[in-house]
This record gives sequence, C-alpha cells and structure tokens, in this order.
Amino acid sequence: MLLAFVAALSAVLATASRASTLTPPVLPLIVRTPYLSTWLADARDVPWKKWPIFWTGQEMALGILLSVPESHTVYPLLGRPHDSLLPLSVGDGYNVSYPTYLGSHYDASVTNLSYHIPHPASNSSKPHTALKVVLSFLSPVTPTSTLRQSIPACYLSVHVEGNFDVDIYIDLNGLWVTGNRDRAVTWEFSSPKSGSRSLKTWMVRREEEELFTEWNDRAEWGSLHFSGPSTVHHQSGISTILRQQFARTGSLADTIDHTPLLATADEPVFAFSKSFKLSSQSLGRDRDSVVFTVAHIQDPVAQFAAARGLTLMKPLWASWFQSLDALLAFHYTDFPIASRLAANYSSQVTADSLRSGSNGYADIVSLAARQVMGATVFAGTPDDPILFLKEISSDGNMQTVDVIFPAFPFFLYTNPRWLAYLLEPLIEYQLSGQYPNQYSLHDIGVHFPNATGHPDGRDEYMPVEECGNMLIMGLALVNSLIYDMPSESGSLWASLGDSAGEDAESESASVFPLRPVSRDGIYGLDGKWGGSDCLKERDGVRKARRWISKSYKLWKQWAGYLVQFSLIPANQLSTDDFAGWLANHTNLALKGIIGIKAMSELAEVVGRGGDAEYYRNISSTYVRKWEEYAISRDGTHAKLAYTWYGSWTTLYNLFADSLLCFRILTDTPTPELVIHSQDEQKPLDPTLGNGKKRAGFVSDRIYRIQSKWYHNVLQRYGLPLDSRHLYAKSDWEFFAAAVASEKTRSEILTNVATWVNETTTDRPLTDLYETEGTGGYPGLSFMARPVVGGHFAFLALERVCGGKATEGLKFLNDDGDAGI
Repeated sequence: MLLAFVAALSAVLATASRASTLTPPVLPLIVRTPYLSTWLADARDVPWKKWPIFWTGQEMALGILLSVPESHTVYPLLGRPHDSLLPLSVGDGYNVSYPTYLGSHYDASVTNLSYHIPHPASNSSKPHTALKVVLSFLSPVTPTSTLRQSIPACYLSVHVEGNFDVDIYIDLNGLWVTGNRDRAVTWEFSSPKSGSRSLKTWMVRREEEELFTEWNDRAEWGSLHFSGPSTVHHQSGISTILRQQFARTGSLADTIDHTPLLATADEPVFAFSKSFKLSSQSLGRDRDSVVFTVAHIQDPVAQFAAARGLTLMKPLWASWFQSLDALLAFHYTDFPIASRLAANYSSQVTADSLRSGSNGYADIVSLAARQVMGATVFAGTPDDPILFLKEISSDGNMQTVDVIFPAFPFFLYTNPRWLAYLLEPLIEYQLSGQYPNQYSLHDIGVHFPNATGHPDGRDEYMPVEECGNMLIMGLALVNSLIYDMPSESGSLWASLGDSAGEDAESESASVFPLRPVSRDGIYGLDGKWGGSDCLKERDGVRKARRWISKSYKLWKQWAGYLVQFSLIPANQLSTDDFAGWLANHTNLALKGIIGIKAMSELAEVVGRGGDAEYYRNISSTYVRKWEEYAISRDGTHAKLAYTWYGSWTTLYNLFADSLLCFRILTDTPTPELVIHSQDEQKPLDPTLGNGKKRAGFVSDRIYRIQSKWYHNVLQRYGLPLDSRHLYAKSDWEFFAAAVASEKTRSEILTNVATWVNETTTDRPLTDLYETEGTGGYPGLSFMARPVVGGHFAFLALERVCGGKATEGLKFLNDDGDAGI
C-alpha cells in the first residue's frame, strides 16, 4: 500500500508537470459539488496574498504554514494564516518569512502550487540547496468510474524535497459548513480504521442544520470531513492559539476543544501537522509526502418531484458504502487508483486539445472540466441514477435545460452516461403529467436543491429553445450508443469493458442502470456504454430504441411544437435571456429546425417510418426557407433577426448540424425545396430538383460565410455574441469555432486564450465577458457556471459520427479559408 501511495504521489506531480501556458484569474483547488467548491483567489499573484474563496468570492479558511525548525522560521504557503503570527514581538520564538513562489501547473483534475524554501544558513555541512514544496490539489475527473465520480471528496497532498527538516500545518474552519457567519458549529474527532491503515478525521457541521437550505449559495446542511493518516498530529481550537503554537513548536498537541462556537467568533479551526525528517542520513531519502482528504457529506442531497411523488434523494455513493467510515476509508486508500484514472483522462484531453491548432486550448478545456462537474451531484440508486445540476451564479435553477445544452459537449466527450443521468429527471417529471405545457420545461426547480417542478407551468418562457435543446441532446445521446468498433465511439472511455450486466430488454429495469465491475484489477469501473456486444449484438441500438420508446410521446410533442412555431419564432427568450426578448430570431429558428430534423432520426430509431418521413420533409422545407430569411441582403452573414437588416449574429446553433452527423454523406438523397414565384410557391418537391445530392442538411454556403464573417468581426478577446454588444459568450464561441475553418478557429481560440491571461474578472471562469477594454464583466457577473462544458465542442465533434464529423467540414479549409 505504501509503495502504491508513493507511486500515485509521483504520478500526481507528473500529471500536471506540463507547463501551463495560461494564467487565469482564479484556479480550482477543491472543486467537486456546488457546495464543495474552493478556489485559489488572485491566481496570478502569490498564494498567501489572499484566502482561498468559495465560487461566490466568500473567503474560505484553508491555511497552510511551513516551519523550518533549524531557523525557527515560518513560511505561509496558502491563505493568510500568518496574520495570526503578526506583528512579531520579542519572545515569540519564531520569525515569519516568505517562500519563493515557483508558480502553478494544472490539468483537468490537478492544480499544483510549487515553492522554494531557502536553506537555513546555520548548517554549513551540507549544500545550501533550497527545499522544494508542492501543494497538489486533486479533484479527480474519472470518466471510467461513475462510482468514484459520485464521491463528494477531494485530495490534498504535500510533497517536500530537500536536505533539511520541515513541518507542515493545515487548518480549516467552520465556514466550510455554513454561509452564515453567525451560526454555531460543532465538531467531533475520530480515528476509524482504513484496512491496515488508521485515519484521523475531523467532522464539522452546523449545530442546527437546515435541510435543503442555502445562505449565500452555501449549504446549511451536511458535514465536512477532513482526514489524514494516523502519523499526523491534530488539534482544534481558536485559530490564533493553534497557529502560534505551531510556529513555536512545529507541531500540534493532539487535543480537542469540544466547545461549540460561532463559525467566525474566535474562529475555531481544525488542524493537522506533519513533520518531515529529511536531514537524517539514516533514512536514505531526501523527499517525503503526505495525503489529506476533504469531503462534504449530505444525505439526502435534494428533493425531487418524481413520478412517485416528492422524494428525498439519497446520494448515489450510499448504494455502495454502508457507512460513512467505509466511504472515507475507501476514498483515502483509493488515492493511487483515483490518481491514475484522473491522469489518464487529463493526458488524453491534452493530447486531443493540441490538435485544435491553438496551444492555449488544452489549458482552456482543462480549466473547464472541474468547473462543469463542480456544479453537479450524483443521486438515486444504481438502478436509477440521477445527476443533478445547479445553474450556478445566474439564478440557481435546478436542471436548467439551456444550461445542460451548452455543457453537453463535455459530457459527450467525457462520459455520455452522465448526460443520460442529467436528462432522466427532466423526462420523468414531464412524463408524470405534473407539467401542463406542450413545450419542454425550462428547469425542474426554481432553486437548487429543490427540484419541486412547475405544476403551474410558469417556468421561464423559452419554448422553442428548450424543445430544440432536448431533441438535439436526445439524438446526440442516441448516436453515442450506436457504434460497432470502440474506435467509433464518441467517447474513448465509454467504449471500454462490456455491458456489465445491464439488461436493455427488461421492461422493469432502468434503461441505463449502473453496474460497477472490476477490470484490470480495479474495482468500481463502469461497463461499456452502448456499441455492439458479443452476447447482444448492437446492444446500443436496443438501448437507444428502448429509451426513446419509453418517452416517445414527449419527443413527438416537442417536435410538434417546433413544427408549429420554430420557422418564424414569436417574440420570446432564447438561452441568452440576458439579451432580452426577440422575435424572428435567426439562430433560435435554426435550433428549432435542427430539432425537427433530429426528431426524424429519433423516429427512425424506434421504427416509426411515417413520422420519420414527415419530420424529415418538414425540416428540409424549413431549412431552405430559413436560408432565405436568415442571410443579409449582400449574402455575407446571418442576421440576428429576419427583419433586422444591418445586424449579425454568432450562429452557434449551426454546431448541432455537424454534431448530429447531418453532414455525413449517405446514399439517400434529401429532398430539396424548389422555390417558385410567390403566386405559385409549392411547399415541397420530393425530387432532387437539379439531380444533385446535398452534402448536408444546412448548406455549405452558410458555413462558408459565417466562418469568414467571424474573422471579420473578431475582437481582441474573442467573438462577440451578436451586433447588439461587444460582449461574448465563451461557450458559444467554442461552438462556432468548432464548425469554422481551421484558420478562423485558431484565431478565435487564440483570442480567447489572450482573454484568459488578461481578464480583470476575479472569480472562477465567467462565460460572459467584454471582448474589448479589460475583458471584464459586462454588468452581469456570471461565474463558475457549468456551461463552460461548451469549451469541449471541438473535442466532441472530433469523435462523433465514428470520427467522421469533421470530414464534412474540410471544404472550409480547401476553400481558401472561406475567402479569408
């Protein structure tokens, strides 16, 4: 076990060793759920300048000190715990100095902070080489193991390398379990066995918890669990006393103060210390490390208006761990495996990203991964898993359809199973008859974690938007299930293993149950997602057919709404609701029309040939009319609205046309609309007209002119959303870039990377920012939102359609970059 830990620690350091090229304003440290979300503030400066923050900007007490006993000098590494040591006075017995900060490195799961500590000058018998310290924060993204991803816990490891002794001190406070500084917190200390190892664990919670309640977006129920090995020392008490004691002695007293205190009154903290004996030649080594874990446990995690009625939802991890001690023990000892699985994902993300044509893209998607998963919580049972999502920072809605939609490229690329778990509660709620409208609902709850629905039908009004989103995501999910060879899977990790006993034939079972298996000596891995199976040929087709069949009336209902209302949209909101209501919205209409086309494909999956032909003909008719209405009079770009001459828009919904494989050439021609004079216009000519086969659903011309237009309107920090403002939406920038020429895509990605380096925003990455000036917030301060999953648009497109989707866009590069 010890050797495995050593190997894992080395792997964690190596994982994020690739030099990060971008310097964002904030970096993820401990980011797992909407409530376990701690970030490095002002990440371009030294880590001891400010305390770490919650995603809202509220300070989080995570303080780390290092002491050199030989020189009686204390160095702050993270946060401002040294404020308790200053000002110095005669008789303190210690000095305070500052390390040399070497910078940060990060990938999709790890953030490493590196330092040099000067050698104590008194020791002249050894080379005066600085000691290297690395604080490594691992919030593992593990697409091959939903079991592990469901655990609301992260790792913090400390690595030291040098030839003199040092001591490390780490403390947390009560504000990890409440957003209200006036609430009393209580705590316990335990030493549960972890196999052959014994852990020390602090448990902290509110003295009086408030179920399903938030205060400033912080959970007012649940407990914090801060664990370390039995070899560390521990102590709780008032922060100033503990920090000064450590500064004087380099250790803690292994005592516990049980007196409940307010979260910030005298600031009770819960601390560990660890001594590293590096100067002893007898040990034969000059490096050492220690691992801690931080977990935020809630049971239940949410309430959901399920088909069976309002249900308190248990965390998914509770299905495999019968006690909290068992969970914490598994998570701690699983560090080597979790590190390896996370490293596998991160290295593949980096390798795939470098093919984009922008060196900064790998950093951009690496920053996005933890931010996406940090908005989610796994719930339910293995028979019926659910992934709940919070619309962080914009309004707190739960399971917002038009927030899942921009994020869904991340899920398609990483693990489409998780997309299914996101969509399931939306489908279940609407099938249950609790929602009265004919169009898709906007969300299942006004504020997370209360998924109590909208029985009055008065959710935010985005009917065309949400119907289109659901149909597009539905077909994308179906497509992810249907492939023959693993190399054709839309997700590299989803194709691993076998079907793991998941029975797609049983009508009583969930279509997508979770059956963790052991593979390659690792317990708790997912089975294969879709594809062909040696025992059940085309198992993915069977599952896709069953999934659509169970909810077919909903898909058809939403498609019917789009047939009626999408070609010429009435005055309504789109997902960009901050921009206001708009009629004849060009980009929104395209989404609805692609949604109708998607319905024709869904109908084919379940053998509804008549429906398939109907929706195919309607969508073909509509898309040709849309091309008439949408394009400017000079033919250079799409207008923001059909009747808004002189306007332009980022046509990000064009991405779905390629993502859904509509541009893959087939032997079946698509009927073309033949336009006659107004007096004799006919709705549809079932022949090909000119006898030529269409290359795709939306014509090549639209791709060409938009790619060229994006080049023309690009600003210093990226591509503005439309002609109304100079602000950009980063998710839509990446949607647009994915279906542009290589040159245009590279320009957009390069400019966004410049923004990441220079923006004055001061929270976890925003998706709404000014493309000129300081790259700051445009009034609204979006932050930490999961929509940054849209940054994975290019990665998702590269793998869908058996890896052939991008082939349908090669003409953009063969065409002189669309005239650029």
